[in-house]
Amino acid sequence: MFFLKNYKSIIFVVLLFLFALIMLSYNTKYDKGGGFFRKIIMEASAPFQKLAHVTVKSVGNSWDRYVFLIGLVEENKKLTKTISELEAELLFYKEGYSETERLRKLLALKESLGYSFIAARVIAREQGALSKTIIIDKGSFDGLKSGMPVIAPPGLVGRVVHVSWNVTKVLLITDKNSNVDVLLDRTRVQGIFSGEGLRGGKLKYITKNQDVIAGDVVMSSGMGGVFPKGLFVGQVRDVTKPDTELFFNISVTPYIDFSKLEEVLILVSEEKGKK
Repeated sequence: MFFLKNYKSIIFVVLLFLFALIMLSYNTKYDKGGGFFRKIIMEASAPFQKLAHVTVKSVGNSWDRYVFLIGLVEENKKLTKTISELEAELLFYKEGYSETERLRKLLALKESLGYSFIAARVIAREQGALSKTIIIDKGSFDGLKSGMPVIAPPGLVGRVVHVSWNVTKVLLITDKNSNVDVLLDRTRVQGIFSGEGLRGGKLKYITKNQDVIAGDVVMSSGMGGVFPKGLFVGQVRDVTKPDTELFFNISVTPYIDFSKLEEVLILVSEEKGKK
């Protein structure tokens, strides 16, 4: 009883709709003309038919949008995969180009100096505060010996200190134990470049009456018989005059960024044409 009281309006509408459908079906079968009653039935049922049509159309459109979105998601996945593959390929070619450029510079340096060299790759580093060494992938089987100079564009890297059969340790010029006889390119004043680890190096034994300014180019002098003459070492960064000392305090920035060093050349013989 309670159910009928609350839903009688809905039941009435449903019954009316069913009655209208029955009458419409009857008139469609037996009425050959356009009777008045049939018109009323058609008018009454039109809103329901319109609602049903709109509902079906809405569901169809929603389904089409869903299918479209699924297609977009799949297409997006494919494009993302393609972009990732192209980025990886681009990095591969960029790395190949960078390596080609480095090797080209090594070859140009080798040809400009006119010495016999062995090329090697850096495979490990020891980069402490003051200790600076690298390990390269060539050794005694390749003809390397202790004391051989090591270079890379644009200049001096260091010297060979420990040689195994297939690997070698190189002492960098920035190591605290490294000393190189050098001269200033502008004035030809000679001194010693000494490694200072992370701070690069310093130029020692230049008296305060000499002409030294920031920006001066420091080169190997060829003295001492270890390094060839004319290899770029670094550039003067700062010059100060201590009141109680005879020599300048000169800070030098090496030309080579040792943290990015990947390939080197090891000098293995005297200059071509000389014995």
